[in-house]
Amino acid sequence: QVQLVESGGGLVQPGGSLRLSCAASGSILRINAMGWYRQAPGKQRDLVAVDVSGGTTHYADSVKGRFTISRDNAKNTVYLQMNSLKPEDTAVYYCNADITSPRSYGSVRVDYWGQGTQVTVSS
Repeated sequence: QVQLVESGGGLVQPGGSLRLSCAASGSILRINAMGWYRQAPGKQRDLVAVDVSGGTTHYADSVKGRFTISRDNAKNTVYLQMNSLKPEDTAVYYCNADITSPRSYGSVRVDYWGQGTQVTVSS
């Protein structure tokens, strides 16, 4: 089993910044990709940013130029630096990881989710 532990959410004023962290632990052979999604009340869960193992990143159009995703491979941790925050960024943010784990018969690849952390942007 693999666990994802998120931290860094909170309340911030428009124009402010927050930094989210997500650490993966457990039985990990390799991490194929790690990323962030967000979900506002009554809305679908949408991709914010993703970092694949080869170093390629992808961002939602709504956050390009304001958010930066980064990875510390030694710590199996992904970060989301959020700058110039807007009220429309308010949502629960979820860490996601595509992870391959060892098994006695070989390996298994599973998509994992963190518990979610609330980000509120308001005056």
